[in-house]
Amino acid sequence: MRELITGTESEVARRVVHASGTAVPLAYVLFPETITWPVVQGALILFLVVALGLEAVRLLGGLEWWIYDHLTRSYEQDNLAGYALYFISLTAVALVFAPDIAVPAMLMLTLGDPISGLLGSGELRTVKRLRVLVTMFSVCAVIAYPFVGVLPAVLGGIGAMLADGVKPVVRTYVIDDNLTIPPVAAAAMAVGVAVL
Repeated sequence: MRELITGTESEVARRVVHASGTAVPLAYVLFPETITWPVVQGALILFLVVALGLEAVRLLGGLEWWIYDHLTRSYEQDNLAGYALYFISLTAVALVFAPDIAVPAMLMLTLGDPISGLLGSGELRTVKRLRVLVTMFSVCAVIAYPFVGVLPAVLGGIGAMLADGVKPVVRTYVIDDNLTIPPVAAAAMAVGVAVL
């Protein structure tokens, strides 16, 4: 099975899995009477616990599933994988911020990041190319606008663009944008809302 999935297919598969997380905030937007905010928070906490459990087994117990070979990157082999960081940031934003800010911040990760990632695939750069930065900003600002208005959307787009496009390194560890996009974008939008 490993031989059947090429590097390009793995990259596309990662982006599809990434975008599938849109289902949680989108369910809240479409069915708020049924999928209430506490339901969203509870679901994210459950997903986070499962993700951290799988990561503990993988990192400490040597769990080796073929899916890890194709949906994780080489630098994730000995560190928390991106999907765990993804659920850490989504859950944190859902617990800290009101839905009007948390939902677009989540969508910036689940939709904006895969689009940006596909545009910059195969590039290992400290700062992404201008066209990728502009695309990430534009997508995220458009996502946020219906929820928070112009100024917070622009600030959130800038925050998401910087979190996605600039890769800080701490003691040789690259800070993954799965961890930073939602909280940075949410904090930026919160500032915009407070100013208004």
